[in-house]
Amino acid sequence: MSIQTKLLSLGMKKRGKPLSATKIIAAAFAVIILLGTALLMLPAASRSGSSCGFLPALFTATSATCVTGLTPFDTWTQWSGLGQTVLLCLIEIGGLGFMSAATLVVFVLRRRIGLRQRLVMAQALSLNEIDGVVRLQKTVLVGSLSMEALGAAILTLRFWPAYGFPRALRWGVFHSVSAFCNAGFDIFGVLNPGSSLMEFQSDPVVLLTISALVVIGGLGFLVWEEIGTHRFAFRKYSVYAKLVLVTTGCLLLAGWGLTLLLEWNNPRTLGSMTLGDKLLNGFFQSVTLRTAGFAAMDQGSLTDAGKAVSMGLMLIGGSSGSTAGGLKTVTFVVLLLFIRSRARGRSTVCAFKRTIPQSQVLDAMTIAAIMILLGFLGGAFVSATSGVSFTDALFEAISALGTVGLTAGITGSLTVPSQILIILYMYFGRVGVLTISLGFLMGDRAEERFQYAQTSLLIG
Repeated sequence: MSIQTKLLSLGMKKRGKPLSATKIIAAAFAVIILLGTALLMLPAASRSGSSCGFLPALFTATSATCVTGLTPFDTWTQWSGLGQTVLLCLIEIGGLGFMSAATLVVFVLRRRIGLRQRLVMAQALSLNEIDGVVRLQKTVLVGSLSMEALGAAILTLRFWPAYGFPRALRWGVFHSVSAFCNAGFDIFGVLNPGSSLMEFQSDPVVLLTISALVVIGGLGFLVWEEIGTHRFAFRKYSVYAKLVLVTTGCLLLAGWGLTLLLEWNNPRTLGSMTLGDKLLNGFFQSVTLRTAGFAAMDQGSLTDAGKAVSMGLMLIGGSSGSTAGGLKTVTFVVLLLFIRSRARGRSTVCAFKRTIPQSQVLDAMTIAAIMILLGFLGGAFVSATSGVSFTDALFEAISALGTVGLTAGITGSLTVPSQILIILYMYFGRVGVLTISLGFLMGDRAEERFQYAQTSLLIG
């Protein structure tokens, strides 16, 4: 039975109104953000021993919970061990979803999961059905924690010889969770404040490990389950899983190739590197644009064409039901398939010998239009209120909306109005695209009582 039918039947039994799981998720994220803000405002959370204030704490808590990575200051320089622990918890909850954390508690206590909980879990995982949602949630928890543990072990072993075991373990755990959740927060500021992963430009173990965590986290929980069930039998995968894997691979290759092409001779990015480092950092740049937010080279020094490509890839983001944000890969490919279909004079959109419902094509167009419009309006607002170039402002707005976390170096200089807008964009990018847009696209599809007479327009 579909979620809509379940919601309607459940709602009719109680006060005659449908239960809105989307509102529960949106409210829960808001509560988590406010709780994180209160904890980060504590003097003990700051390295200086003084409270950072409400707005910086709210900005950082929103960025962590919405797994974005934008921050007005360097994470290690600003936050003490307590503050970094709070950030790590917010990243984990935000990346895997608050329902994953709640479900873990239920599993531990061996409590029964009711219908309402299953509905919210399904919405949080971007599912249309509640059948098998508990099993999928278990897969999400076990798979996520296992991948994070493996990533942490590899990074710890890599850092241990140079930095000692305690720091290596702390770095390994923090950056494994941050990478898998596509958050982009780092605590390498002790080496060079604000440098993100630039100190490891020539370290393939660090960059490739983080790249693998980012990609796996961004594929989506449904795709994991299909890979686990069918292994590498690609023909047995669903159309959705096939589209996710093919689109992700194509975007990674396209981003890698375009980055190398546009930045190869740029002395401020790839120009001064060796051949091997150019290939490595070009690939990492393509991966981090999947909404990861780590930077192995200065984003503000990218060429204008490089920034344009980066903004396009940031806007697309990862896949539905994953730790990544953005427009989503399947939404993007559905738009491409629609354009291709219309260019050939066809009225249907097909993929892998299956027809995509017209309603889903319209949903993809609606979400894309909203994201693009918000991106340009946000860029104009930030440019006007913070006195920065439109290109850098647009880069910042799209990064927030796609929950990416990359910046052209203007986050720390944003004015209060711009900071508030970026906070709203980060929240909408994580919660809005995940639940609010699904709410109005999957909600009331009642038949219209009447229609106006048709008219013809000149299009094009």
